[in-house]
Amino acid sequence: MTTAVYPGTFDPITNGHLDLIERAVKLFDKVVVAIAESPGKSPALPLETRLQLTRDVLDGYDSVEVVGYSGLMTEFMKANNARILLRGLRAVSDFEYELQLANMNRAQMPDLETVFLTPAVENTYISSTLIREIARLGGDITQHVHPKVAEAMRKHYNT
Repeated sequence: MTTAVYPGTFDPITNGHLDLIERAVKLFDKVVVAIAESPGKSPALPLETRLQLTRDVLDGYDSVEVVGYSGLMTEFMKANNARILLRGLRAVSDFEYELQLANMNRAQMPDLETVFLTPAVENTYISSTLIREIARLGGDITQHVHPKVAEAMRKHYNT
């Protein structure tokens, strides 16, 4: 069974993330969405909220598992007997960072392979950072996220 791990903070999960997950389930037997605690990034939403929203959005995807983690991704990969790491590339500007990250991960875990997927054109400009900013300012994010995510963000920012 081929398992791919798709890590991130998912703060919050967007239609861009969903697009990549939908592509991944066609390629791999199992996709683990690994949500990083990431206290250093100071996520807007607590880990438990991000986990629940992601589970809500992915309800019905039988081959997808949503889990939280902290620490090194390579240690998570080893603990879960996975060697395929899934990353998304929205634009050329993402590539340099992602290549550096892939090479560092491979240095720590030589049998790890990073697979890059690109989203549909209509999702290339969506990022969690932009979604948070629009939500914080009371803007409409409904076309970019699942309805439960839009509601959670509205409540979080009291807009």
